[in-house]
This record gives sequence, structure tokens and C-alpha cells, in this order.
Amino acid sequence: MKFGTVAIVGRSNVGKSTLLNRLLNEKIAIVSDKPQTTRTRILGVVHAEGAQIALLDTPGLHKPQHLLNRRMVRTAVETLEEADLLFVLMDATSLPGPGDLLVLDHVKAALKKQPRPVILVLNKVDLVNKMKLLPVIETYARMCAWTEVVPVSAQTGDNVQRLVAVTVSYLPEGEGAYDDETVTDQTMRTLAAEMIREKLLRQTREEIPYSLAVEIDEFVEEGTLARISASVLVERESHKAIVIGKHGERLKTVGTEARIEMERLFGIKVFLQLWVKVREAWREDEHVLIELGY
Repeated sequence: MKFGTVAIVGRSNVGKSTLLNRLLNEKIAIVSDKPQTTRTRILGVVHAEGAQIALLDTPGLHKPQHLLNRRMVRTAVETLEEADLLFVLMDATSLPGPGDLLVLDHVKAALKKQPRPVILVLNKVDLVNKMKLLPVIETYARMCAWTEVVPVSAQTGDNVQRLVAVTVSYLPEGEGAYDDETVTDQTMRTLAAEMIREKLLRQTREEIPYSLAVEIDEFVEEGTLARISASVLVERESHKAIVIGKHGERLKTVGTEARIEMERLFGIKVFLQLWVKVREAWREDEHVLIELGY
């Protein structure tokens, strides 16, 4: 039996959470086209033949501007330093940019402290002409002493099973740390908050995503029904109006979409109530960040 932890690291929007969901065949991490969607470390457990892989999805590495962002980056760096094996995700559709170079700096620093297998995972190969992929691979190959290079598409699943096989070959021997039924360590309460936030990200304008948070005020299970009340936190009154929408339509749409997804994942009926509250500069408020689990 083999068991090990694998940190999934990379810049924002490179597809880390999409890859996690694909490897698990289950959606446990929210996904959006907005940068810095993932704010905490998310565990996903892959049960492979003769092995158990504890995948650790991390916030995108970036230059932080708020206390929230500093905590996100610290979480990613700590996970990077502790894992048995690293997946470094890069975008196959482009050559390395400043964000990728920042990631590589963190990776090299971690490897210097503790050498271990590091797999370059070139994502989004479904969007690249195969002839154009080779120069990208060659460019990245010169930038770090990769143990393996595996091109994949997290979106379509292309070559993902090979990534699993390669990963298992480098895992240390040991018994699995989780029972066969465990897929994630996230509670239903946390998953509910994240599902609401995902729907908000899809519905709101560009200036809002970074200043949105969701707090579950009440989560009560009554047999086959869950009663959930949640507060959407924003930093300005103008943002509150945008989230609610004309005649409350946007918030109603968010609630409906989140409820449907919760019912699918939880396997029970959900009664969901949403409120919008203004908390100025909550991203700099230590107390609020702790309350929100950041």
C-alpha cells in the first residue's frame, strides 16, 4: 500500500480546483473564471488501486494586498513545504509570465529546504495545437528539475489517469490515512457556503468577487431536510445593491442555483435563506477572517 500528500500549486486561474474535482470525479472545490477563487486548503482523497492520494488544493500564489490574501498565500506556501509530492500547474496555452515565475520561485525554495518529487502538470492541452505544445514543454523543462512532465486537460479529463499512475509510482509506502468512504474533510456547512459564493461569483460584476464572503448563520438538519441561513458579506452599500439585483432577482437566482447544487451533493432537500450585509474592510479584520475560517 502507498500513501502520500500531494500539494496542487500554481498561480490563480490555472485550473487547480478543476483538476482536483476531475481527479475525484466529484465537485468539492468551487470553480470560477475569477482569480483567487480558492481561499483555503481543500483536501480531496483519491482511492487508487493499492494507493491513497491525499490531494491538497491551495489558493493561487500571488502578491497579496490584503490580510485575507496574505493568509491565502501563507496557506499555499505552508502546504507546498509540507507535502510529500508536488503538482505544479502551469497553463499550456502560453509561455511563462510573471505569475508563473513567482510560483517557480516558491517551488524552488521549498525543494531547497526539502527535496521531493515535483511533477509539472501542463493544463489546458485541449486548447493547444499539438505542434505548439512542444515549445511550451521545452521552455518549462529548462526552468526547473522536474521529476516528470505530464500534459493534461482538467476540463476534459484528457491524460488525467496517466497523472494518477505517475503520482502513485512516486508515493511513499504506507497505509492510507482515511477510510474508503472519505472524499474530503470539508463539512456540509463549509460546502454550502462555498456553493453560494460560487454562484455569486458567476452573477456579479468584476469589482465584487474579491470582496465577497459567505457566512453560514444556521445549518439545521431535520431528517431529509436541511434549513440553511447564510449572510453574504460585502464591503460597500453599492456592492450590496449589485448582489441583491433589481427587485431582488440576482440574489433569488443565486439562492435557487445554490440550493439545487446542495440538494444534489447532500442528497436531501434544502431550504435556503440569504441575507446581504455590509462589513467595511472585512478583508483586513482579523476577527472576521477567523469567523469565516480564513
